[in-house]
Amino acid sequence: MKRYALVTGGSRGIGRAAAVKLASMGYSVIINYKSNEEEAQKTVDIIAGNGGEARLMRFDVGNTNETTAALDEWMEQHKEAYIEVLVNNAGIRKDNLLFWMSDEEWNPVIQTNLNGTFYITRALIKYMLNRKYGRIINIVSISGINGLAGQTNYSAAKAGIIGLTKALSLEAAKKKVTVNAIAPGFIETDMTKDLAQEELKKRIPAGRFGKAEEVADLIGFLASGNASYITGQIIGISGGL
Repeated sequence: MKRYALVTGGSRGIGRAAAVKLASMGYSVIINYKSNEEEAQKTVDIIAGNGGEARLMRFDVGNTNETTAALDEWMEQHKEAYIEVLVNNAGIRKDNLLFWMSDEEWNPVIQTNLNGTFYITRALIKYMLNRKYGRIINIVSISGINGLAGQTNYSAAKAGIIGLTKALSLEAAKKKVTVNAIAPGFIETDMTKDLAQEELKKRIPAGRFGKAEEVADLIGFLASGNASYITGQIIGISGGL
């Protein structure tokens, strides 16, 4: 029987690298995206070129109706299967100092990052619990642990996901469903290309930004059977930052 994994925000960056990694582990990967179909299709093509299997699933994780409808349709078409690995990677940034931050900068970041993680996890975890196996891997950020000036919205959302991770791991452990989070530091992706990289590298003990593939390797380990005794953990990958 095919084994399925779902990666949200799988069109670029960490999401793309995660999808490619999971496909290399034998999973049939579902790649969620919101709007950039061209880049999402590139992820599918990379996986297919490596001999793997992937398909696209378009919906906005921050929209509970879209999320539920897309997943219900998939499950109706795959009644004998379930999604056993979920990588909650979709996220957005709208940086600003708090005293200048508008509702239009605060609300979408909370809705996509935090509420989106809730919507999709709620929809899928019941199948993992029923089958007594599952892996939920939430991509958070060092910003959600330490905070970062100009990112009160993003830091709050990621800190919320950290709390969700810890609490849900306690609910799911007896059913052999693990729930962990990965907290990247500065990773070379589209989300960080507008940052002052040379200045930031001076703050990073390793002296460089990380690569999406390095995060994907950690995702692959947490998704594997070798990580069955790891749950409720927030694992940093930040070059020592």
